[in-house]
Amino acid sequence: MKLKIYILILTLISFTNNFPQKTFIVYPSDNLQNLIENAPAGSLVKIKSGTYSVNNIQITKPIIIIGENYPVINGNKKDEVFTVSASDVTIKGLTIQNAGISYLKENAAIRINESHNCVIEDNILKENYFGIYLSKSYNCVISNNKIEASNKTETSSGNGIHLWYSKGITIIANKIKGHRDGIYFEFVMHSLIKDNFSKENLRYGLHFMFSDSCSYIKNTFENNGAGVAVMYTKNVTMKENKFISNWGAASFGVLLKDLTDCLIEENYFEKNTNGLYLEGCSRITVIKNNFIRNGWAIKLMANSMNNYFLQNNFITNSFDIMTNSKNSFNDFSGNYWSRYNGYDLDKDGFGDVPFRPVKMFSVLVERQQASMILMNSLFIELLNITENVIPSLTPVNLVDPNPRMKMYD
Repeated sequence: MKLKIYILILTLISFTNNFPQKTFIVYPSDNLQNLIENAPAGSLVKIKSGTYSVNNIQITKPIIIIGENYPVINGNKKDEVFTVSASDVTIKGLTIQNAGISYLKENAAIRINESHNCVIEDNILKENYFGIYLSKSYNCVISNNKIEASNKTETSSGNGIHLWYSKGITIIANKIKGHRDGIYFEFVMHSLIKDNFSKENLRYGLHFMFSDSCSYIKNTFENNGAGVAVMYTKNVTMKENKFISNWGAASFGVLLKDLTDCLIEENYFEKNTNGLYLEGCSRITVIKNNFIRNGWAIKLMANSMNNYFLQNNFITNSFDIMTNSKNSFNDFSGNYWSRYNGYDLDKDGFGDVPFRPVKMFSVLVERQQASMILMNSLFIELLNITENVIPSLTPVNLVDPNPRMKMYD
């Protein structure tokens, strides 16, 4: 919250210091491209409703561009639509479409290069290769944009919002659909991603690498090709997000790889092939999350250690926990497990008998997926009961000593 307020204050100060010296009204009969490129620094350009064909508008000075009733800014399907290389630029209220596919230039509807205090808000972006692309920029706001594409393959589709080597970026209340990755971060620092809806993207709803100290709050990632991937990062907070219906052989609600010192709190994982997958992770706190009707609620690889799973709800997942190790160096405590059949004689709200969440059948399925056909058979139930009494394949020390008797609200 402090980061967001700081960015908005900077934006307001910037706007005040660069108050428009002149206002231009643009009509469809005018040459929009020449007018924007020739407008003095600090100008306000108001674009009337209509359709404007352009060829990569270059913005090299502080300027405010505002559309009336979402005028259509139509690219040529070969190049970018807006290329911004100045600070203190605002682009608002436009429909921007047809940035061309290019495997060398990564064309975008709006590209911001080495700039700061830019605002991109309330736009509709349709059928562009990349939607909004920030490179080496800081203290910018991307808010309330609708970003959609309908490409069928990953190679012919770019990312909805793409950040590279940027910091202090606020991305809030955007709707992204049909791109390769909904939101992509690489080498991004101290940024806030909140209230976005990333749906039906070809690969990831969110994909970020080498991006430390960022917060992801109250976003929804639904029905994406492989869910959300978080890699090679530290000091990340993911709170109150929803990861829903990310199905497929290699799909996850969230995949965490090589993360340290992160917080996963109060998130909602439902109907994912794998709710939460951890590989090479340490000092991750997973607390007060809901895992509901996933294939595997959590897959915890052997090289993930010193992680904490506290006060989570595990409800009717096919498998609650799967691990590929016979030892565990992680802590589970105070979770609610819908499969727990213990008792609470002292009425303190916690079971008197520890719960072992890793079932023998989950280990068998991981080794031989064809054995899934035996799920819910009496034979498998007998194997699980035997393994619970005399562990042979499952980790002896992966136990919740204080299973909660009732769900957390």
